[in-house]
Amino acid sequence: MQFKIIKTDNYARLGKIAASRGVINTPAFMPVGTNATVKAMTPGEMKELGTEVLLSNTYHLYLRPGHDIIRDVGGLHRFMQWDGPILTDSGGFQVFSLAKLRKIKDDGVEFRSHIDGSLHFLTPELVMDIQGALGSDIAMVFDECTPYPADKEYALNSLMLTTAWARRCKEAKNDNQALFGIVQGGMFRDLRKQSAQELMKIDFDGYALGGLSVGEPKELMYEMINYTTPLLPQDMPRYLMGIGDLLDVLEAVAAGIDMFDCVMPTRNARNGTLFTSQGRISIKREEFKKDPGPLDPYCTCYTCMNYSRAYLRHLYLSREILSMRLNTNHNIHFFLEFFRKMREAIGNGAFNSFREEQTPVLEGNFNG
Repeated sequence: MQFKIIKTDNYARLGKIAASRGVINTPAFMPVGTNATVKAMTPGEMKELGTEVLLSNTYHLYLRPGHDIIRDVGGLHRFMQWDGPILTDSGGFQVFSLAKLRKIKDDGVEFRSHIDGSLHFLTPELVMDIQGALGSDIAMVFDECTPYPADKEYALNSLMLTTAWARRCKEAKNDNQALFGIVQGGMFRDLRKQSAQELMKIDFDGYALGGLSVGEPKELMYEMINYTTPLLPQDMPRYLMGIGDLLDVLEAVAAGIDMFDCVMPTRNARNGTLFTSQGRISIKREEFKKDPGPLDPYCTCYTCMNYSRAYLRHLYLSREILSMRLNTNHNIHFFLEFFRKMREAIGNGAFNSFREEQTPVLEGNFNG
C-alpha cells in the first residue's frame, strides 16, 4: 500500500491510497458492510454510487459464517462479489460493545457470542489469521477499546495491553495485507501521546484513532482528535474509527484525518431519516403525504431523480423493502458526494469556506 499527499489546506489533506485492489481518494468515507454486505444494497450498486472502499467486520464474520468458510470459497472479495479495496476492523470494538461475559486477559479476550452464547477466545494471532482468511486489503490490529469514563490507571493498563497486542499482530502480519495500528489512551493527552509513540516504534502502514465516540462529550472527543492527530506520521494514512457524523468529519479533516467509517447513513436510512442539502428529513411526517417533489431537488441520485417524497413516505409507512433500498441509495450518495465536494474544496484551498457553508446545514434538522 502506498499513500501520497497531493495537497494540504492548513492541516486538511487531499491524498490517494494505492491499495492492492484500487485507488482510494482521501479524505475517504468507507460504507460499513458488517456481514459482508452494505444493508439493502448490492456491491454493484455501491460501485455505481462511486464507493471506492468498504469496511467489513472481523468479529461478525468470525462468528457467522466463519472465516474458514470464507477462505474456502476464495476470500471475502469473491464471497461478496466486490472487487475494490476492503478494510476489516479487528473486532476489538465489537467485543467491547456486544460480547457477553467478556474477560480480558494478557493473551486475549474470552467472550460469549451475542448470537448464541457460545464461548470464544480471541488472541492477536487469531485475529490476524481471521483477517488473512478474509483477504482484506487493510487489516487492523487487535486492541482493547478503552471505555468512557475510565480512570487513568485503567486507561494506562489498557494502553499497555493494546501496545503488546499490536506488537504481536505485527509479528503475525499477513503478506499482501496492509496493517494499521490503533491509538488508545482514553481521554488523557499524555497517554494518547505515549500510545502513538509506542505504535510508531512498531512501525505500521497507517494509524487509527480508537476509543472515541464511546460516550464522552463532543468537546472532549474533539480535544483528543486535535491533540493526537498531529502526533501521527505525516506520510501515512490516518483513520478515525467509527465516526461519521459529518460535523465531526469536518472537525477531524481540519485536524488532518484521512479515513472514516460509520453506519450512520445506512442505519438512518432504514429508520426513515434522510440527509439533504437543506438538513435532515424524517420521511414519515404527515406533511410529506401529498408532496410530489423529490427528496432533495439538488441531488442526482437514483432515488431523487425518480421518486417523490410522497412515495418514499408511503413505502416507509408500509414497511416495504424498497423503502430501505431507496433511502439507503440516497444517504450513501449524499455522504459520498459530501466527501467528493470536501476533497475538491481542499484541492482548491477552500476547505474553511466549505466548512463554514456546510456547518449550518448539518446543524439544521428541518422537518426532523
